Amino acid sequence: MTAPDIAALKRAAATRALDYVSAGMKLGLGTGSTAEAFLEVLAPRVRGGLAVTGVATSERTAAMARTLGIPVAELDDTGPLDLVVDGADEADGDLNLIKGGGGALLREKIVASTAARMIVIADGSKLVAALGRFPLPVEVVPFAHLTTARKIAQAAADAGRSVIPVLRRKADKVFITDSGNYIYDCPLGVIADPAALAASLSAIPGVVEHGLFVGLAKALILARPTGVTVIERKA
Repeated sequence: MTAPDIAALKRAAATRALDYVSAGMKLGLGTGSTAEAFLEVLAPRVRGGLAVTGVATSERTAAMARTLGIPVAELDDTGPLDLVVDGADEADGDLNLIKGGGGALLREKIVASTAARMIVIADGSKLVAALGRFPLPVEVVPFAHLTTARKIAQAAADAGRSVIPVLRRKADKVFITDSGNYIYDCPLGVIADPAALAASLSAIPGVVEHGLFVGLAKALILARPTGVTVIERKA
């Protein structure tokens, strides 16, 4: 499938997500190309009079939202959100996710955990039988990050997966998140128990957050060439 086709699918999923948006909502705005497609389809509605307030999950998203005329506020000022719309690097049938390819996993998870509902928009390739094809991002504090990386590898080994965490770089420099942290990408392969691994990683001193989003997404909007479908998380 060509890149223009993927872009069209992302836009189709984003357009379907507008069905969940109503006037007066406080919206969490995700990060990444699919989330940006949602901003692009939301903006004309806002210019047409739809009153919403957005809370951005990254500085990039905040800048784009402002450019498009979407009001942006700080989460501390809005309180709980009505809805967050975001993309994902992977999603399984239970709507567990891997996120963080764009480097915003910490803020994305804070925003998602504060919303009454999280809706994920994606092209059909993001739905997998089991998480793990996409390397799992883990955000760590810079202090003693090599030591933290070794503990991440041990946690993976305890879960039956051998992994060498790879420090993320961009343009030959260490990638630094909006919150001033580093990211280690962990090619784990199949993650048999996402919840257990999530708990193990969260317990490691030095780990700020990881890209396993377990039990947060309520619906997954998937766009394929054959059409758009919605998968609701089972109760």
